[in-house]
Formats: sequence, C-alpha cells, structure tokens
Amino acid sequence: MFEKLIPYDVANLILSEYVRYHQRFKRITKRAKIRFEHQDWHGIQEDARMRISLYRDMVGETTEKVLDLLGEKKHDRQIWMRTKHYYLEEVLNFNTRNIAETFYNSVLRHSHKGLSADEELMFVHATGTYREFKSTQPIYYTFYLTNPVKLTIQQLIAFFRYDIPFEDLNRDIEYISDTLEKHLNEKDILFGTIRLEILKSVFYRNKGAYIVGRLWEGEKISPFVIPLLQRDKKIFADTLLLKPNDVGSIFSYHRSHFLVDVDIVSETVDFLRSILPTKYLGELYNSIGFVKHGKTVFYRGFLRHLNATVDQFIMAPGIRGMVMSVFTLPSYNMVFKVIKDKFAPPKNMTQQQVKEKYDLVHRHDRVGRMTDFHLFENLVFDRKRFPDELLEEFKKDFPSKLKITENTIEIAHLYVEKKMIPLNIYLESASIKEAEEAINEYGRAIKQLAAVNIFPGDMLLKNFGVTRLKRVVFYDYDEIGFLTDYNFRIMPEPRDDYEEMSAQPFYHVGENDIFPEEFLQFLIGKKEIREIFKRLHGDLFGVKFWKDMQERQRRKELIDVFPYQKKLRFVEVYGKEK
Repeated sequence: MFEKLIPYDVANLILSEYVRYHQRFKRITKRAKIRFEHQDWHGIQEDARMRISLYRDMVGETTEKVLDLLGEKKHDRQIWMRTKHYYLEEVLNFNTRNIAETFYNSVLRHSHKGLSADEELMFVHATGTYREFKSTQPIYYTFYLTNPVKLTIQQLIAFFRYDIPFEDLNRDIEYISDTLEKHLNEKDILFGTIRLEILKSVFYRNKGAYIVGRLWEGEKISPFVIPLLQRDKKIFADTLLLKPNDVGSIFSYHRSHFLVDVDIVSETVDFLRSILPTKYLGELYNSIGFVKHGKTVFYRGFLRHLNATVDQFIMAPGIRGMVMSVFTLPSYNMVFKVIKDKFAPPKNMTQQQVKEKYDLVHRHDRVGRMTDFHLFENLVFDRKRFPDELLEEFKKDFPSKLKITENTIEIAHLYVEKKMIPLNIYLESASIKEAEEAINEYGRAIKQLAAVNIFPGDMLLKNFGVTRLKRVVFYDYDEIGFLTDYNFRIMPEPRDDYEEMSAQPFYHVGENDIFPEEFLQFLIGKKEIREIFKRLHGDLFGVKFWKDMQERQRRKELIDVFPYQKKLRFVEVYGKEK
C-alpha cells in the first residue's frame, strides 16, 4: 500500500547508518585523550587504523541492508533518484551534511558496481556552502595578549586539563612566552592589536597532542601550535610553531591523520584553512580523518579545474616505471597512476599485490615520508583532453582498465597523488648546496621509514620526490615491505679468483636477503652525489643500522620522528635549563 515510500525508507536507512558511523567515529577520536594520558601509543595508532577501516566496513554493511530492503528493485533508477531527493530533505539541516552526502555516495556506488559519477543519482556537486552551519558556541577560545605575555599563556594552558601533571609548567610557560615575544618583537607589533584564538579540540597523533590556534596580528593571521609530549608520565611543551611551513609539515598529506574530536567539521576545516592557506580543503578533511569526504572535495575541485582550463594530459616527466603508468595535466598539481596490465622483468608481482601495497601505505604511519593518495574507480575524463599518442600509450600499458568512447575515456582503477619533482630530475639542475640538502633529506627519509618498520625495497632516486618545501618523499610502493621481514647480510668474501671474477653471485641469495654495502653502487650514479650520501648517511651501507632498527621494531619500540625541525624544539633552543 505504501510502496511509494520505499525511497523514503531507503533514504532513512542510509541516514540512520550514517549517524551510527559518525557516532562510532567520534567515540574513537574521544579515546585519544585517554590513550595519551596512559601513554598508550600503540593504541592511538591502532585507533587511527581502525577509523580508516570503519568507513569501509559500515558502507559495506549499509549496502547489504539497502539491497535487502529493495530486493528486485535494487537497480531501479527512478527509485534511486527519489531516494536521493528524500535523503537531501533529511540532511538539509544536518551540521555534518557534507559528510552525510559523501556517505550516501559511497553506499550508492557500492550497490552499483562499475558506476562512475552520476549527477542524477549522486551528490556529485555540493548542495550548499556548508558555512551556514555555525556552532552555538565558538569552537575556539579567545585571548587578548597582555604584557607580560606569560599571563596570557598561563590562562591559555589552564583550559587544557589532563589527569597527569606537567613536568614543569612554569618553565614551559616561560619558553612559550619567550618564543612568542621574540616573534612579535621581530615584527615590531603592538601588543594591544594582538589576539589568540585557540581551538578547543586537541589534535592527537602517535605520541603527540597538539594545541592548535591562530595569532591575529591586526588583520594578518599566523599559526600558533604547541606540541605536547610526555616524559616519565609527565607532560611538557616541546616547542611553539608560528610559521605556516612548519605547521604545514604537521598537517602534510605525507602523514597519518589526526584523531580530533569535532562537531561541525566544516567549521574546523575553515579554521585550519585560515592558518594553512596553501592547503586545499580536501587535504585538510583528510588530515582530521574524514578521508572519503576529502576525496569528494578533491573531485569537485578537479572538475572545477577542468572547466577552467584547456590544456591536455601528458605522461608525467621522469623515467617510465615498470609497474605504474603515470600521467598528469601540466596546469594541475596532481598525478594519475594506473597499474599496468603486464610488468616488465624483473618485476614478478601481481596487480593484486600492488594494490595491497598501496593499501598498506594508506593505513600505516607515513611519518612524513610516504605520500597519501586517493583511489578512484571508473573515473571518466573528457576524450578531447587526451592526445592520440597518449591514448596509444594507455592502450599498450593498461588496455583492460581502459574504456574509450567518442566523447569520454573511462579508467577502471587509478590512484591520484600530489605532484612532486622526481629526485633524480631535481638533482640534475640543483646547486651543490641544494644537492647536499636533498641527499641529506633522502637519507633521512630512508631512516625515518625504517623507524616505522618500512623498507622501501626499490630505493632508486627516481622513486623519491621533492616537495614544494624541499622535503624528500617516497612514492613508489610496489616493492615496499616491513623492515622486520628482511634479512640484512654482509656480502661474503670470495674464496678464490674464480669467485671474485664471477658475473653471478657465488653465494646463495634468498628472496628477502639485502646486502646494504651494494647500495652505494646502484642507488646514486654521479660520484660527487654518491660521496655526499656516503658522508652524511654512511651507516646505511652497513648491516648494523638495519639490524639495530629491526631489533627496536621487534621490541615494539615507538621511535620518535618529529614532524617539525629538531632545531625548533625547546630542548635545542634553551637546553635542559634556560
């Protein structure tokens, strides 16, 4: 009798499941403060991974319930169009309406395998600005800077209470105040014109808790971030970050997502955007755990970019990979990566194994050295943006994933990542100083990956990129693995002339055997660059570094890797005592 209400029932089923997802998401984030107080660092990391899985799991569960409710009508287009209409009516006044619409899109696509973006059935474009949703109370505390500054800082810190004490609160207040005063004196700013706005929500990741705010200097905004760490079950302020590049590194797409408890997500993202104007909105949604909506925001921005430009796609600059085909748009700051149908020797893995490697990176602590990505399926492009020679490359590299019509090109499975300059290309035109800085970064990247139990496998320069901030980041994941799975060996000495002159190894080499002394020969071609690497990171060519790091991983030690420069730490600036 009420068959006409089936779309309404479906819409409310999806919405109720979204509410359940959002509640579980918030509960995980609320645990972060408790875990921080108990130094449960592995628990914080596990919660970050669990939160990523939560979305996928709940979309899957919701899809099953929806398909069961619809029965034979599960692919009735008219029903789904009306369902979208009812869903929009229900979420119009939701304070997380944008996230709710993305959840709906995920369920729709999960129930329609092979579906690309469909404007009639999905929320492809935003249905509102989302800025109409404002907290009834501000999401931040406001402080007007007084003289002496430490009175304001004392007030500020008092709002963030923990069940464990500060190691030396007066010392930390003095360090923060002194750092801020130096910053203001350099700019010759009058105190009466300055105010601080500090988010009430604390940002948690690994061993750190971050108090995040902004400093108003007249009409100019600067970031204001205090990282809190622990030592002997007591809290201390590690530094004060006041520069956009330093704070941008903390919120980088090369790092794991924060656990942060927020109500109106868009309002928090707008606040972050005010102190990080070079970050695109999708990246900021990602940084606080709303990864799928970050992808939605990215896609909408990509469509706007396509509408505003006319340039054509090209193969990405650099040495062609054996596993991935990579193309880009010259006017756009992203690259598109597709797994090839067949891999050239010596690559002997499967496409599924490559996908698993990417999934590993997405869930793992990226420690600022592995770039995150968006995975798209059945992504449709305008045919006229692709020159014929590029399509010929596609037909050779991944014909099984390619569908070409008169007006469109559809790619079944691809990854989208931030564009970087391949390290080998960067070094070709770098000055000696720039080369040394990049090579030092390259060595530090390898070591910091080892610190989170990751061995890159293929460590050639072409597999690392240089970011806008001159940070070196790994982006080729097909041979990545856990450091503890490898056997680092000293190369045996030849016993006679025959063994010494042999073109092939005269000793047995297992599948996971690694000989670090070989790195120097094949990682870097140019002698002068190789010598820099040897001088700065010579320990990478011996087994001791690797075996020591493996032992620390087996002890489940969480090794400190700071998301900001060590020279900014108070212990470096002031020493143990001021």
